Amino acid sequence: MAVNTLFPTDYQLHLFHEGSYYNSHHLFGAHILKDSDQAYTRFCVWAPNAVKVRLAGDFNNWNSEGYELQKVNDEGVWVFLIKQNLEGCTYKYEIFTHSNERLLKSDPFAFYSELRPNTASIVHQLEAYQWHDANWMERRAQKNNFSEPTVIYEVHLGSWKTHEDGRFLTYRELAEDLIPYVAEHGFTHIELMPLIEHPFDGSWGYQGTGYFSVTSRYGTPNDFKFFIDRCHQHGIGVILDWVPGHFCKDAHGLYNFDGTHLYSYSTTHDRENHVWGTANFDLGKGEVQSFLISNAVFWMEEFHIDGFRMDAVANIIFWPNANEGMSENPYGIHFLKKLNKVIHEFNPHVLMIGEDSTDFPNVTAPVHYGGLGFDYKWNMGWMNDMLEYMETPSFARSSVHSKVTFSLLYAFSENFMLPFSHDEVVHGKKSLLDKMPGEYWEKFAQLRLLLGYMFTHPGKKLLFMGFELGQFAEWKDKEQLDWHLLDYELHRKLNTFVKVLIKLYKRSKALYELDHLYPGFEWIEVDNRNQSIFSFIRKGKKEEDTLVVVCNFTGMSYPDYKIGVPKAGEYREILTNDDLEFGGSGVVNKKIIAATTEPYHGKPCSLSMAIAPFGFHILRPVKKRKERKGNGKEKVRRHVAGRGKREQA
Repeated sequence: MAVNTLFPTDYQLHLFHEGSYYNSHHLFGAHILKDSDQAYTRFCVWAPNAVKVRLAGDFNNWNSEGYELQKVNDEGVWVFLIKQNLEGCTYKYEIFTHSNERLLKSDPFAFYSELRPNTASIVHQLEAYQWHDANWMERRAQKNNFSEPTVIYEVHLGSWKTHEDGRFLTYRELAEDLIPYVAEHGFTHIELMPLIEHPFDGSWGYQGTGYFSVTSRYGTPNDFKFFIDRCHQHGIGVILDWVPGHFCKDAHGLYNFDGTHLYSYSTTHDRENHVWGTANFDLGKGEVQSFLISNAVFWMEEFHIDGFRMDAVANIIFWPNANEGMSENPYGIHFLKKLNKVIHEFNPHVLMIGEDSTDFPNVTAPVHYGGLGFDYKWNMGWMNDMLEYMETPSFARSSVHSKVTFSLLYAFSENFMLPFSHDEVVHGKKSLLDKMPGEYWEKFAQLRLLLGYMFTHPGKKLLFMGFELGQFAEWKDKEQLDWHLLDYELHRKLNTFVKVLIKLYKRSKALYELDHLYPGFEWIEVDNRNQSIFSFIRKGKKEEDTLVVVCNFTGMSYPDYKIGVPKAGEYREILTNDDLEFGGSGVVNKKIIAATTEPYHGKPCSLSMAIAPFGFHILRPVKKRKERKGNGKEKVRRHVAGRGKREQA
């Protein structure tokens, strides 16, 4: 390699400024390169409004004299070559502005950073990690995500579990503890709250400075790769929470980078995000597009990330500070389409998930059909409606009956994901368990009911850590989860129910195969507001996979309740939340239930069954012997349905 090839090419620079250099992290930042036997460290930064840029670090005792970068084009890209391998050295850019300011800035493209409260970037060569996830990557490429079961465990790494003295677990320690736990419960994915470098623990990573730098709080980039590798070896996908809409305003970061608002909008009205005290990215600027899209490619390319949950999409679609109503931001909309198109061209199997709280249309429609191109959209409407419904005392739920039914009017307009995220269990909102009204036992019964309804409602699932323990306290980001709760009977039995529910969900095609299609769902009883009982049918691609679901949202019990069903024959209850094993009262349909040809609820047949207080029941048609396969695996054993050592079906 000749020395002149260590410098940016005109084509690279053209693509970067145009907004289409999707590997800009290969050029910008600190890179260790070789020319014959000589090692160089190349520094490259974009600072078009700087008068001059110098390099300061521990390798020159933070004295930048003689370390001035060379400006290589009129658009303000600066480069400096040092004839040394500076691996592990700390550094910042010393930027001199037209207003005679001297700014010390960390590298926007740094691959590693100092542990907070220190803020310097660290020269870090991304080593060729030896991955062991080839089988996972091959299986991922063969899956159709929309017809697969998806249950995501949202995690804040700093507070899932800690050392006794309060220290964080490292990425490698989390690989030993967290991954087996997630696998044991049956989750298909882990979603990690933002891990880009950020100065303030209390921001939970949503206000970042180092977009290419995995936070050093828990270890090195290779340690994080080890964590992801182990997830994949256990059959668990990894989704990153990602924030391309706004960034924090700390002095060492992107804000006012070269003395001007380089990465954010130029006007105060568009730039300032008053809700979070941050600055909005200028998504109409080519260089910012290259920066952010490259960042997504970087996490996929270097860390084998399986998807992104994009935070605050509404903040991108609409101008945050619109004077009247919600005014669309054409730059943000164009950026989202461009981003999703590029990512799916790079790898169509990486999930793009939008947290959008608005009714903006076609969020999950492909870009070539005029949509934004996301794979999934968080169903915030369903989440808000169901939590409001559950927080209503059971005797008053008849007055808010439509909170349950409304979601099915639009459930198939987008590819939805049902979220109970960290946002719902902080800032005085109470934990999921504590949101449930009533006495101690009633709270657990209703949480099991809510979870059962969630897992049988169309849409993929996401739940924040701690729900499976039945935490009474809301999330405490400075403390670990309340693991001691598993010493108490109802908490332990709730945890058992969660494992059984997820297992049943994953083996029941009716609950996920047609998640986003009208034929996958059919109401049986939808208007019984007086008793607050709902029943419906979930369907897979094959008729034999059909399930009947009954939910009773009051504390009344019914020994002989009649519902319509799609066909006559025998039905078996395969799961109820009221089983003694789960902490229920024991109202269980132990025997086969016969459905007759008497029409009811608009269905051609009907049956009568026992319904538990706050009961959730799933029925499956019993297959005739001639329909069964020779291996008998279609039998539903009662221990799978959560009934311990009782007689097998």
